[in-house]
Amino acid sequence: MADKTDDKIKAEARTEFGKGAARRIRRADKVPAVIYGHGNEPIHIALPGHDAMMALKHGGTNALLHVELDGKTYLALTKQVQSDPIKGFLEHIDFVEVKKGEKVTVEVGVHVEGEVKSDAMVVTELNTVSVEAEATNIPEWVTIDVEDAEAGFQVFARDLSLPAGSVVLTDDDALVVNVIHAPTAEELEAELEEAEAEAGIERDESDEEAAEAAAEESGDGDAAEGESSDED
Repeated sequence: MADKTDDKIKAEARTEFGKGAARRIRRADKVPAVIYGHGNEPIHIALPGHDAMMALKHGGTNALLHVELDGKTYLALTKQVQSDPIKGFLEHIDFVEVKKGEKVTVEVGVHVEGEVKSDAMVVTELNTVSVEAEATNIPEWVTIDVEDAEAGFQVFARDLSLPAGSVVLTDDDALVVNVIHAPTAEELEAELEEAEAEAGIERDESDEEAAEAAAEESGDGDAAEGESSDED
C-alpha cells in the first residue's frame, strides 16, 4: 500500500461566499472547497478544476492531497464531494486536515475479484466497510477473492484482511460477500409466475401459446369429426 500523499495542488483563498460567488468560481474553472479540522477555523479555498478532478480520480474516495495556500501546506483528506448530477463537474469539496501518523476512520470500498463456480453467483452485501487507518496509508479498497467459490461461501467483516496498521471497525458478524446458487431460467420463470399469481396479475397469451392452443383445439375437432364418421 503506497503512501497516499503524492497529489499536490495549489489553492487560492476565498473571500466571497454564497451561491453567486460559487457560480463565479466554477465559471472560472475552479472548485470551491473548505478544509476543516484540528480545532481551527474552516479554511475556505478555491482549487483549479482540472487538477482537483484528476487528484480525486487518482486518490479515490479517500483522496489525500497536499493543498498549498499562501506558502503553507495542508494535508487534506477528502470527506465529501458534490458533483453536478447531469454534467458531472465538481461543485464543492469538503476536506479534513490531518497529520502524518494520525489515525482516521473512513469508509473503504469492497472489491470482489475472481470467478465463482458456473452454478453460483456473488451477492455483495456491503459495498463499503468502516476502517481505521493511518491518514497517509488508507487502503484504496478491501479485496475479496471468490475464485472457484461455491454456493454457501461467505465472507464476514471478521474475515477481511487489511495491511498492517489498518483495522476493520464494521461489526465482526456483518456479512460482506455471499455466494449463492445461481437460479436457472426455469427457476426464474417459475418465481415470476408465482409472484404474478400472488399479485393477481394475469399474463397476456403469447403468439406461441395462442398457436399451440389453436393447434390443440384443431386436433380435438378433427378427432371429434373422426369419431362421428366412424359412427356413421
